[in-house]
Amino acid sequence: MDIFIKIVQLLLSLSILVIFHELGHFTAAKIFKTRVEKFYLFFNPWFSLFRIIKGETEYGVGWLPLGGYVKISGMIDESMDLEQMKEPPQSWEFRSKPAWQRLIIMLGGVTVNLLLAIFIYIVLLMVWGEQYLPASALKYGISVDSTAYQMGLRNGDKIVSIDNKEVDNFESIPKTLILEEAKSVQVIRDGQKINISIPKKFISQLIKYKSTDFISFRFPFVVSSFTAGAPASRAGMQKNDQILGLNDTLHPYFDEFRKSLQYYKNREVSVITLRGRDTLKLKVKVPSTGLIGVYPKSPAAFLDFREKHYNIISAVPAGIIKAFTGVGNYIKSIKLLFSQEKAYESVGGFISIGSIFPSTWDWQAFWHLTAFLSIMLAVLNVLPIPALDGGYVMFLFYEIIFRRKPSDKFMEYAQIVGMVILFALLLFANGNDIMKLFRR
Repeated sequence: MDIFIKIVQLLLSLSILVIFHELGHFTAAKIFKTRVEKFYLFFNPWFSLFRIIKGETEYGVGWLPLGGYVKISGMIDESMDLEQMKEPPQSWEFRSKPAWQRLIIMLGGVTVNLLLAIFIYIVLLMVWGEQYLPASALKYGISVDSTAYQMGLRNGDKIVSIDNKEVDNFESIPKTLILEEAKSVQVIRDGQKINISIPKKFISQLIKYKSTDFISFRFPFVVSSFTAGAPASRAGMQKNDQILGLNDTLHPYFDEFRKSLQYYKNREVSVITLRGRDTLKLKVKVPSTGLIGVYPKSPAAFLDFREKHYNIISAVPAGIIKAFTGVGNYIKSIKLLFSQEKAYESVGGFISIGSIFPSTWDWQAFWHLTAFLSIMLAVLNVLPIPALDGGYVMFLFYEIIFRRKPSDKFMEYAQIVGMVILFALLLFANGNDIMKLFRR
């Protein structure tokens, strides 16, 4: 069921993005009185799931969910309709329009994707606002995994700056370390400020890790509730008990306790518990899952999370900034593919994209991810690769600068080369996903 919910969210999100992207091309074409022959959500080789003809345009839904398209008259595109190009140009065809109009038509899709991301962020800020944890509010420091530990960070460290630039929002720390290819991080450890140099290889490892969970915030483990038939509940543990450790070893934080518990699978342990002023030792049989059926209280009960609320006036500039920050961050992530060793191994396809959606339906998370994917689609489409919008834009700039139009035969070959490149990238990205499934 979890996978099904992820798939449905992915398909819905992609459908929204594809429709708006193609609508951008469609609207610009109509403004300049250019005929649009087809408008399709998803591709339709051999047959369509649905089609209707209205006016001069055929609208439909294809069966191959790899994108969508509008077929504009007089343009060499993925349909490779070369017979039309042999006929004399007509006034309503793409090729008959001035270069500046063709440029606007080709940029229509990425423009709408960017505007859609801005709109989504504005609405998200107005409806839900923002919750963030100031780095200065990390009372108990951070929790690190093995990669962050090798990098030099330790449990309990309090990060104060990266490359000697002060950090405010804890959530931005992992992204800043990766996207800015940080050289050092400054932490408070045992009351002293320490500078930790970051070897370049660790940035490559973090990229391959494909997660920002290599560091997280620590908080005490206080019982909120239990699963049905929880071993801890059967042993006498109660709601609001604070778990301090195992056997004779103290593990007062949730991350420490959960990690240490894995070493006691199928064994009985003594869980040190604080109830009021009394310290108890409860005998708990740990099942093979390494879990004792306890839900911790929310970190918000212990850490000073901040909330920021927006009205329409404040949400508009904040949404614009958020969208353009996202564009900048995504461009930096593309740059990392070429600057970091084996960063290409982190490239993923539809499985990777689908995995970022939550396993339960959450509209706030859905729209956040849709805005991010809209930015991603805009940036990728503007890359100067033939068969993408950016490829056409590149040739149009050539035409505008040199006042010379590339020949139809050249555009035909460029389209074929671009489609081969895109198909190879698609196979590579999704092949990476499949190989990762086998490595698990």
